[in-house]
Amino acid sequence: MAPRKEKTEKVSANEAADTILHYLRNRPYSATDISANLHNKVTKAATAKILKDLHERSEIEGRPAGKQIVYHALQNPEDSCTPEELGALETSISQLRSSTAIAIATSKTLRSTLSALNSTLSTTNLISNVAALEAEKPEIVARLESLKAGKTKKVTKQEREDIERGWKEWRVVAKRREKIATEMWKMIEDCLPDKEQKADVRESLGLDD
Repeated sequence: MAPRKEKTEKVSANEAADTILHYLRNRPYSATDISANLHNKVTKAATAKILKDLHERSEIEGRPAGKQIVYHALQNPEDSCTPEELGALETSISQLRSSTAIAIATSKTLRSTLSALNSTLSTTNLISNVAALEAEKPEIVARLESLKAGKTKKVTKQEREDIERGWKEWRVVAKRREKIATEMWKMIEDCLPDKEQKADVRESLGLDD
């Protein structure tokens, strides 16, 4: 079911002319554009009539543009900026651009610093890790002393060969299983056009473990 459009509140007849006149101060518009941009607060027909009335009273200016008329607000020469004011505005814009560039660079540096801090272990985690290593140290030292004293049973040549032979055999089995899993996944993947669905199925099968 399509969502219901919110009802736009219409402006009163007295407010319509002021609303349109105020909107024209932004840039030239036609009646259709104004009505659409005001979200139909003033209907297209009412907008066209108001614009025509304002034009006839010389409160706005209009120029034909194809099949429609584009209207714009009248500009007061007294409102134009002096060369000094324009120069001041240019200076202000330049300063703002420079400040913006500095702010962007600072933001990038701070983000990088924050990322580095987040990837570093906190003091609490460091203390916990040190405590775990200290607890593990006696066992490692005891095993080392046993090795130094020669108390550990040595691995014979036959035992080493048996282990290597077994490892090679299981390696071959593992490669075969990996090949089978790859081929099966290709067949499954062809039946799953959705990317997210593919990821979910692959995860459920444990293929990336």
